[in-house]
Amino acid sequence: MGFSSFSMTLLLFSLFFLSINGQDLIYNTCKTSSQQDPNVDLQFCITSLQAAPASHCADLKGLGMISIRLTRYNITDTRCYIKRLLNNATKILDPYVKSCLDDCFEVYSDAILDIKQAMKSYISKRFFDANIQISSVMDATTTCEDGFKERKGVVSPLTKRNDATFQLSAITLSIMNILQSSLK
Repeated sequence: MGFSSFSMTLLLFSLFFLSINGQDLIYNTCKTSSQQDPNVDLQFCITSLQAAPASHCADLKGLGMISIRLTRYNITDTRCYIKRLLNNATKILDPYVKSCLDDCFEVYSDAILDIKQAMKSYISKRFFDANIQISSVMDATTTCEDGFKERKGVVSPLTKRNDATFQLSAITLSIMNILQSSLK
């Protein structure tokens, strides 16, 4: 009985210690990222990474993988949201807004391919290629949002989603830069 009690205490202490270390790594990574890149919001970064499964026991390379996955999930969800907007509101949408949504659907479809390729590049440690692919995702969010801005009085229904995808991409790029610096 004493041995199992001791083992359980040791296990709980180890899990607590790993959780603290994971939180420290997330905080320190996000702090460094937000200081080095104005596109990374400290609180958004911390909240996003902490909410991801297994982030508290990940190392820096693992956090990079997690940030790519978060970006991919966000892209996929946004593309689905755009499709729903297009399907549910085809009769009531302003033709210009519909055209913008069609364009956004297309760039988000391409972004899914880019983020999948970025994951492969990241796993293969081809960080230069991954950087280009993640940057392409960032460009897609900007392209989507800019389409709505071209016409006065039109409000993008995707601003928050575009911002989130842009920031998640910026977090990924920043983690890759930190990782590359630590490998030198």
